[in-house]
Amino acid sequence: MASSRTTPRVLAGLEVLARARPRWLRGRRIGLLMHPASVTSRYVPARDVVHGLCGGNLKSLFGPQHGIAGEKQDNMIESGHGRDAGLGIPLYSLYSETRSPTPEMLRDIDLLLVDLQDVGTRVYTFEWTTALALQACARVGCEVVVLDRPNPIGGLEVEGNLIRAGFTSFVGLYPVPMRHALTLGELAALVNARMADGAPGAPPVRRADGVGWRCPGLCELTVVPMAGWRRRMRFPDTGLPWVLPSPNMPTFDTAVVYPGQVLLEGTNLSEGRGTTRPFEIFGAPWLDIRAVRRRFEKRKLPGLVLRDHAFEPTFHKWAKEVCQGFQIQVTDAAAFRPYLTTLGLLQDIIAGHRDRFEWKQPPYEYVTDRLPIDVLTGDPAVRQALELGTDLRVIERAWRKEIAAFRRASRAFHLYD
Repeated sequence: MASSRTTPRVLAGLEVLARARPRWLRGRRIGLLMHPASVTSRYVPARDVVHGLCGGNLKSLFGPQHGIAGEKQDNMIESGHGRDAGLGIPLYSLYSETRSPTPEMLRDIDLLLVDLQDVGTRVYTFEWTTALALQACARVGCEVVVLDRPNPIGGLEVEGNLIRAGFTSFVGLYPVPMRHALTLGELAALVNARMADGAPGAPPVRRADGVGWRCPGLCELTVVPMAGWRRRMRFPDTGLPWVLPSPNMPTFDTAVVYPGQVLLEGTNLSEGRGTTRPFEIFGAPWLDIRAVRRRFEKRKLPGLVLRDHAFEPTFHKWAKEVCQGFQIQVTDAAAFRPYLTTLGLLQDIIAGHRDRFEWKQPPYEYVTDRLPIDVLTGDPAVRQALELGTDLRVIERAWRKEIAAFRRASRAFHLYD
């Protein structure tokens, strides 16, 4: 964690904007999409920074899933609209009766700033709140500026299958892998181009004033990049403070395991909600941890130790019941394969608990006609392979070509080395 005497190695896009004070911000009517992690390296909220830059031209605030203050705990728990107590301006929820800004919400602004800390995982809904905002702003001629932030788990490793046709949802609107290695700004640039013509599209170009990259596509989009970030970096390397971007993302360690462990939301296993280490901790009252361990250790997957851990969730699945399970202790983040690791764990749990293990039933993130696990993976073939006990190497081989194609296509949108 960065202390008050530590100079971070990386400046987030918010601070780059504040220092540059670009001419294109002057006189604009501004909306700001933010959440609790939208802060400077000294913990100043984006709302205060933008108000300091723009004064009365900050016209409205927008909040994503979990609320602008991060107060809502779980999926499909919506936030209401209101007014900001300090500034007296409208506060709109984009996880309410709508997940996209309406024309009425955008009526009083001509530029929407987006400052959201993502975690580098396709199912994290802030990515798709941003994509839906691009679509909505394009319809009314409102410019969007994404203030970029680090991908906490780095910009090099890509893992997991792409979404199949017919399986898009609010946890994946476009075919990207579970772990995509892009920052939110880069992903926004790629999606904006793809929304325009269905193809990868033209790459970003520097603005004439040097403050930001213009990103051709459906919407008029600029990304204000970070200063100092490199693709090899993980969040601790940045020197920036970790602030919870959502209630169940308390630490960087959570973000590391999340691309795999989020799949447990589609099962009757506890993913650790109701504990202090969600997603790292998992299990169920009926889990035979010795049998699971015997199977899993034969896989020799790298970068982790599976530590026995009993726990009692205070809420959510198996609340107030003692669960037998594990904590994933990541020993080498560079070698760790979160998606493959959780697929292996699920396969081993299914094999030893066919009478107790269950896939969770719909709805999940407003999808009512598909199993939540299929919504999460974006491809029912993954679930079917787990049920059949298909070798993990065969499962992984099935998406190798599409991962290579995604790497080639996304490279044009890289804003960092």
